[in-house]
Amino acid sequence: MAQNHALVFGASGITGWAITNAIINGYPDTSPFQSVTALTNRPLSREVAQWPDSDILQVVSGLDLLTTKGQDGLEQDMKRGIKGIEKVTHVYFFAYIMDQDPAKEVEINIQLLTRAITAVQNLSPNLQFVVMATGTKTYGVHLLDKFPFGDSLPLHEDLPPIPEPYVSQMFYYAQIDTLKKLSAGKAWNWCEVIPDNIIGFVPNNNIYCLAQTLATYLALYVAVEGKGAECAFPGTEKSWAILSNECNQDSVAKFAVHASLHPEVSAGGRFNIADSATPSSWSHKWPVICEYFGLKGTAPPPGGSGPQPGRYVEQHMVRWKELEMKYGLQTGRVGNERSSGGFQHFIMSMFDFDRQLDMRRAHEAWGDMKEELDEEGSWWMTFDRFRKAKIIP
Repeated sequence: MAQNHALVFGASGITGWAITNAIINGYPDTSPFQSVTALTNRPLSREVAQWPDSDILQVVSGLDLLTTKGQDGLEQDMKRGIKGIEKVTHVYFFAYIMDQDPAKEVEINIQLLTRAITAVQNLSPNLQFVVMATGTKTYGVHLLDKFPFGDSLPLHEDLPPIPEPYVSQMFYYAQIDTLKKLSAGKAWNWCEVIPDNIIGFVPNNNIYCLAQTLATYLALYVAVEGKGAECAFPGTEKSWAILSNECNQDSVAKFAVHASLHPEVSAGGRFNIADSATPSSWSHKWPVICEYFGLKGTAPPPGGSGPQPGRYVEQHMVRWKELEMKYGLQTGRVGNERSSGGFQHFIMSMFDFDRQLDMRRAHEAWGDMKEELDEEGSWWMTFDRFRKAKIIP
């Protein structure tokens, strides 16, 4: 068995969960890792996490990268809390702290990354590779009507930085610069993976998990409206037709693991990652998503949109509570600040411009290991995971 030890920061998030799951399940072969440590901020039991039983997994919760004890204190905490920290070979960094103030958000997330990677390289002489996940905000998709690359589609990794003042407000750039500085002259390498919207399961409530929002909404919708009911798209006529490349959590996880094990093709690289090189639209995806629940997904009404998931759940909260009781579902997954419809509205309505990705670089690096998923494979697998976890009936 290989002596690799993977350390996953942010392991309860959409991608961190999938990285951990892929490694436990032996991707890309039966034994690339001897151990994997899943670091989570909030406490997370194996039962809630829905990871398979595995002797190679340890879960460590509550590690504070921003501890007031400083760098030395953090490293002491990691030595005490992480068994085999001195054997860590691969780091997958998916930790993130949001702040409404862009300057503070940049500062906080640089500090998170600097402390984490400095600690690992100080504690483990075996460090080989770091995978850093960013996203299509690096191309300015969050700027909406100020999106700078509408004439440069598909989006490719060699595009220049977004213009000021936005580039200084986006922490991805600062984190990559930090990785370059930290790795200079060191024995370890790194790469950046760039997914767009990620479709996946999360064990804890996550406001940025579109699949959870739609899973709970559509499970409730079919209970109220009945099997076979029409369910209009909760976006606009314009967003219904735009092209993009979604990425299932398994796709980004598998590529990240593959890239980390093959520095000869990935070191220092930037890689768009998605389920398929062929972009798709909500007009194709929405009927597939609704079909899982026995519903008929339809276009938005002219000049409007379908029911908004967050509002619909609020209006039928009594019915949802009945579903929780009837099916023994987890509680606390709807009707709170971690289940609001704000992110869903942003992704499905405000993103009303094409933003498809060029996947050639990732596919070339992946080689014969390349995998692609269609919408049914991605969304239905994700809904199956929410169902197994007793989050939807």
